[in-house]
Amino acid sequence: MDEARKSRTQKKNEARALQKLGEQLVALSSEQLERFDIPDDLRHAVIVAGKTKSFGARRRQLQYVGTLMREIDPEPIHNALENIRLGDHQKILAFKKIETWRDELKKGNNVLIEEILNNCAGAQRQRLTQLARNARHEYEAGKGVKSSKILFRYLKQIADL
Repeated sequence: MDEARKSRTQKKNEARALQKLGEQLVALSSEQLERFDIPDDLRHAVIVAGKTKSFGARRRQLQYVGTLMREIDPEPIHNALENIRLGDHQKILAFKKIETWRDELKKGNNVLIEEILNNCAGAQRQRLTQLARNARHEYEAGKGVKSSKILFRYLKQIADL
């Protein structure tokens, strides 16, 4: 349907959707925002909206962002936001996997060492075994979490390689 035949309600709904998309841009960090290919005036408006604390001023600035959003194609922004969400989800899953590995090694699951060595190319058997042993002794003694943190950092390092 072309612009002339759209009802006012449809136009308002589309404007609200673009404003919501603008709000998602405002919620991004500055380095994430740099990855977007958007006009400079829109980028500046998004940054100002992120810094604005007053409710009324923020609302007006978000409406301005929505107005600027009407001048560009929102599809690339939708796609980039989706990629960011998927990337964050993958990072969370990887983080949880590493936490699980650490907890299992801490409890004495030595079979997991073989799996980690097979999955992570940069893993060193001796170092991994030593860190797991230290974390297990610390866990059984109920002393602290220093060795567990060191083991976690090492697992994270080899998983990122």
